[in-house]
Amino acid sequence: MLRRFILRNSDRFLSRWIVLFFDLSIVLGAYLISVVLRFNFEYSTISEGITIEKLPLVGMAYLIGFAFSRSHIGVIRHTGISDALNIFKGTSIAVVLIGSISSVVLYGFPDYLKFFYVPNSIILIHFLLSVVVLIGTRFMVKLLYNRFQSSREFKATRVMIYGAGASGIITKNTLQHDTSREYEIVNFVDDNPSKIGKSIEGIPIISNDKAFSVGHLTKHKLSEVIISIQSALPTIKRNEIVDQCLQQNLQVKVVPPVTNWIQGELSAKQIKSVRIEDLLEREPIVLDSENVKRELYGKRVLVTGAAGSIGSEIVRQCMHYGPEKVILLDQAESALYELELELKSKFKNFHDKANCVIGDVRDYSRMRRIFDVFRPDIVFHAAAYKHVPLMEDNPYEAVGVNVLGTKNIADLAVEFNSEKFVMVSTDKAVNPTNVMGATKRTAELYTQSLGQQRNCNTQFITTRFGNVLGSNGSVIPVFRKQIAKGGPITVTHRDITRFFMTIPEACNLVLEAGSMGKGGEIFVFDMGESVKIYDLAKKMVKLSGLELGRDIEIVEVGLRPGEKLYEELLTGKENTLATHHKKILIAETQTLQYSQLLMALDRLETAHRSNDNLDLVASLKSIVPEYISRNSIFESLDLQTSVQ
Repeated sequence: MLRRFILRNSDRFLSRWIVLFFDLSIVLGAYLISVVLRFNFEYSTISEGITIEKLPLVGMAYLIGFAFSRSHIGVIRHTGISDALNIFKGTSIAVVLIGSISSVVLYGFPDYLKFFYVPNSIILIHFLLSVVVLIGTRFMVKLLYNRFQSSREFKATRVMIYGAGASGIITKNTLQHDTSREYEIVNFVDDNPSKIGKSIEGIPIISNDKAFSVGHLTKHKLSEVIISIQSALPTIKRNEIVDQCLQQNLQVKVVPPVTNWIQGELSAKQIKSVRIEDLLEREPIVLDSENVKRELYGKRVLVTGAAGSIGSEIVRQCMHYGPEKVILLDQAESALYELELELKSKFKNFHDKANCVIGDVRDYSRMRRIFDVFRPDIVFHAAAYKHVPLMEDNPYEAVGVNVLGTKNIADLAVEFNSEKFVMVSTDKAVNPTNVMGATKRTAELYTQSLGQQRNCNTQFITTRFGNVLGSNGSVIPVFRKQIAKGGPITVTHRDITRFFMTIPEACNLVLEAGSMGKGGEIFVFDMGESVKIYDLAKKMVKLSGLELGRDIEIVEVGLRPGEKLYEELLTGKENTLATHHKKILIAETQTLQYSQLLMALDRLETAHRSNDNLDLVASLKSIVPEYISRNSIFESLDLQTSVQ
């Protein structure tokens, strides 16, 4: 009956006047009990006029105390320490009032002793009893409410909080006060031996081994783990925790850094599910921002492909280093406009420090006009076509942008005496098996050979890295859309692997390379182990709270044209040199004579004008002899070469 009553009224709040009435009833009842306790339950010895006659004085004093402390306005189901302090404050005020009135009457108005005098012993007993009962009943109601709520037809989410520090306690309080969803905090998990075996507000702290044991998970029917650790949590340790959760089919969420809390307070809505982007299999690479600042401060910086994933992040980071001017160049009108709106909101002096320019790197006259007007000191060349299957079907566009467009920008950088030219390349340029990779390798060769000319004052630098998590068209957004639609998730091959890095990391590399490069280098990252795409898909399914084979399927569709199973950061003929950063290496590559390369590019341009795909790709293969097509119509060109 009690349970039914609580559940029926669980979404309602008691009126503050009802709470005040109950509090006064408790106080008056506690006074009668105090009198009985004072006289050791010997009713015959109780003085006449000390019980019923004193109730108006006691009631009025406590009413005044409660009014000043406002102890009756708190929501009982969410009673906490502050509510207990308000009760203590209100009862203390009442005790002072009763004691003061009793003293005045005792020494000045003896005729009114019957109504206004209460012995000090009874005042003290009543005070202690009232405090205990008032606070105790509130916490009892809270306990009953939480217990009955957890047994509702729609049960509360049973949660473990990983981290028993200050952040973990704040997370617990936030979840318990969340009105949009009911949570039951089963336990805290912590790796600190001094905390294991203790409890926080009745919630036990247990070890990692016990937390993820089958017996514990089964007994408590856990469904969710929230990682709430504000101190630096190593990537390897974080991934271990997530893997443990996923193996037990537990949903994993993470509390954001304190700096991201809204006005310094954590909201339950900010506790988000762990993203696959957060699970790089290595520690993030941190670079020296001071070097970058010295390089960019007060300079005119041109960023091509500024509206793309990499280009836009380069712009964002550049703006923080105090350049004189940043020129955002792209042919994508809508994307550039959206970036402009974003940057206007972040940088109040955006119009003074930046210019957005629409233009195509293939248009030499337009590019020359831009260089003539802005005279950039540093060029970050991120404009490129990057999608392998599309470029395999459209080699004309790939050559036009990735090779001829790069040549335009590089030549103009030399003509207008730009200090540095930093090109964004890809691991697909290493032993390329597709048109896109071959065009990027050709661009690498051209910029390197151009930088070696005697009359060249521009330092040409190349950065080469793997796939970028979350970039436009990358595998992660594709998988996420497929999961949202209910599948299937499509992978080209079960064994295909790729190197991954985040967008900020990739752009950090580009900026750092620009600051440390002296010209002619190809910078590569030590990116750790490559990641299996199939395993990535499985992990994304689990992070989405789905079960592979029951809720969604992963389907192999076969390698796409030009695609290979394993990417490389170095060719077999390339070695590496160390830099001041252990994670950044310089590839020792073979270059071509500039005159020889110009002749090859003339043939490539002629083929480009003829718009003959076979002739165009054949010209590419003559420049990049290690380019061997795979799963592509251009494999016939390799066959002709081998027969000859």
